[in-house]
Amino acid sequence: MSRDWESVFSTWSQGPSATEQQRAENAERQIKQAISASDKLHDRNIKIFTQGSYRNRVNVRKDSDVDVGVVCFDTFFPEYPNDDNIKSTLQKSFSDSTYTYAVFKNEIEEALVSRFGRASVSRGNKSFDIKENTYRVEADVAAFFEHRRYTSTTHYLSGVEMIPDNSSPPRVRNWPEQHYENGVKKNTATNRRYKKVVRILKSLSNEMASNGIHSAKKSPGFLIECLVWNAPNKDFSRSTYKSEIRAVLAYLFNNTLSDDKCSEWGEVSELKYLFRNSQPWTRQGAHNFISDAWDYIGYK
Repeated sequence: MSRDWESVFSTWSQGPSATEQQRAENAERQIKQAISASDKLHDRNIKIFTQGSYRNRVNVRKDSDVDVGVVCFDTFFPEYPNDDNIKSTLQKSFSDSTYTYAVFKNEIEEALVSRFGRASVSRGNKSFDIKENTYRVEADVAAFFEHRRYTSTTHYLSGVEMIPDNSSPPRVRNWPEQHYENGVKKNTATNRRYKKVVRILKSLSNEMASNGIHSAKKSPGFLIECLVWNAPNKDFSRSTYKSEIRAVLAYLFNNTLSDDKCSEWGEVSELKYLFRNSQPWTRQGAHNFISDAWDYIGYK
């Protein structure tokens, strides 16, 4: 008997259960309390924000950890335009900070350990892992300084930047606010279908990976979200989930056949290219996943 994919997709399109959502909110709240209670961080210009699939509401059931960012605005990392005059003018107005990223990350660690206990906090290369319990889901906490991408002497785009402990890669720059805003806009423009399709394909990838399909194991949820972002809005207007997933996969398959068709594709933020050397995935790897997903579902 063939599988009822429409029913499966309908289930996968939904977000985490109310219980899972509550445990995620509990984790977020406790992390904010930990940072707020720190004497060393108390007087810093800090913003605590959720990011990733939880914040963007594309998290899937039984895969609902929480990503929390802690960004300090007292110090920033500048990125200058390719204009020597602008760069020179800006550099003259800046001075090196005495408050370093390494000190900030250590103070974040102290605050988390004080709140959750050493056994529940693990320091990773890029973030801290907070172990789950019956009250909260697992959480990742990342420390950032503000990243400023200057476009002139008076205007810049504000993102976040970190320095991994092993400096591999040397820096990580993200644009969480722009990502969130663009995702909301596309979801609205597609009658709230965009995020449902992302959840479906992320759940499909999880199932494929559990069944040993290599391309799914190599395709993180963030990549899948960005791939779906690049599908045209008209492909989210089909009458069934099965036909909608078919349309999106067909578009992504045809446009990842070669580099030239997707070289200008961006992440959801539209501030980073999706397929460039700095990314941990490749266009060919994404294409393989899309092809395997098509075959796994059984489209003709």
